[in-house]
Amino acid sequence: MSIQSQPSNFSRRRASDPVRSLIAAPLRTDSHKLLRTAALGALFGLGAAFAQAQSTTVPAMTIASPQNVLQLSASGQVEVLQDLLTLSLSTSREGADAAGVQAELRKALDAALAQVKTSAQPGQMDVRTGDFSIHPRYNRDGKISGWQGRAELVLEGRDFARITQAAARASTMTIGNVSFGLSREQRARVEGEAQAQAIERFKAKADEIVKAFGFTGYTLREVQVSSDDGGYQPRMYGMAKEARAMSADAPVPVEPGKSIVQATVSGSVQAR
Repeated sequence: MSIQSQPSNFSRRRASDPVRSLIAAPLRTDSHKLLRTAALGALFGLGAAFAQAQSTTVPAMTIASPQNVLQLSASGQVEVLQDLLTLSLSTSREGADAAGVQAELRKALDAALAQVKTSAQPGQMDVRTGDFSIHPRYNRDGKISGWQGRAELVLEGRDFARITQAAARASTMTIGNVSFGLSREQRARVEGEAQAQAIERFKAKADEIVKAFGFTGYTLREVQVSSDDGGYQPRMYGMAKEARAMSADAPVPVEPGKSIVQATVSGSVQAR
């Protein structure tokens, strides 16, 4: 009986790698020497090339900064009479329990709504409810001693006389606040005028500056347009004094202020 040994994994790997087998093989002839020398040279050459590729860095690309670029801004302003009135009516109640306070507020609000809704007209006088809140009151010991609440009704529109007359008829509520502003249509119109002014001033300013530096013209690079408005506070002439002398259905005297709508154009141009 004969025993045959199986080739190890290492032997299989050596047999499957011709280059390694060539290097490890015994040097029997000059041909073997030449082949081994060539194989070693190839291996060393590949290692050197790989090392050189690893150490070689790609130079960063540099982008030249744009030349003769000017930053500037210009604005336009339009003053306009405020055409939107917002008038709020309010009432407050106090009581021992929250449910009772809520019922009284609801009753006063429903009565005021019935009195002013007959004059409502879209755009001229819109009616909506505002704040409706109930809060506890506390005594010195930190315990709830009662409840208080507040309800609000808001009238808003472009017909000032209609709004003030309707507010005067709301006998269960009193005027809490009056403010003026611009309607959506008025704001859009005035903003367009202010932006047109700002754009023309931006273009004239850019043309003036580039020519002052000796250039013949410019190219617009980037631009931003923004707008805002500020208004004066409305005046309610002698309201505190006259309220006592006025009848229940007398309209409240109010006068609108003015709003200044401003548009700003800012950006950069390339002189050429």
